[in-house]
Amino acid sequence: MERTLTPLPKSFYIKPTLILAKELLGCILVKVTEEGITSGVIVETEAYLGAADRAAHSFQNRRTKRTEIMFHEPGLVYTYQMHTHCLVNVVTGRTGTPEAVLIRAVEPFSGIELMLKRRPVSNIKNLTSGPGKLTKALGITMDDYGKPFYNSSLFIAEGKQPTSIEEGTRIGIDNSGEAKDYPYRFWVPGNPFVSR
Repeated sequence: MERTLTPLPKSFYIKPTLILAKELLGCILVKVTEEGITSGVIVETEAYLGAADRAAHSFQNRRTKRTEIMFHEPGLVYTYQMHTHCLVNVVTGRTGTPEAVLIRAVEPFSGIELMLKRRPVSNIKNLTSGPGKLTKALGITMDDYGKPFYNSSLFIAEGKQPTSIEEGTRIGIDNSGEAKDYPYRFWVPGNPFVSR
């Protein structure tokens, strides 16, 4: 019997960003659309620590139309466009402290046929093994920007915590000075859907 996925409460998001980035692993990212429901188990995340983190969009408290939601309360959706992809983040940190966790990869959990319709791939491992891939497969768009993860059509449900977590440097931020070496990427070791 398929269990009902229900959003984690707002209180789940009220914790330090690096801790939340690890605790999101094993949780289930769910998107409800008119076409159907798709979901994936979060297997890779990256933390961005706001004002002091040169790799963060909100470095030095940079407040723009794009980053505005990062200055709000934790548990909100921060989507942004990168090239042709939409990427999805969880807003973390206290109000006024612009931090976020990027969801880098998920393992398909439900609605896989619909995901394959949106992202036809011959190898299932390529379906959601990257931040732009997973948003396309799940139907996450810029329309999700600013919505609460605990009460919207895009939500995070309780899953099963992994038995071990690996950590290392973040990906694609080579021009961010010393921040490129921070060990703020977390993943489930051995999972085939981790981006690399």
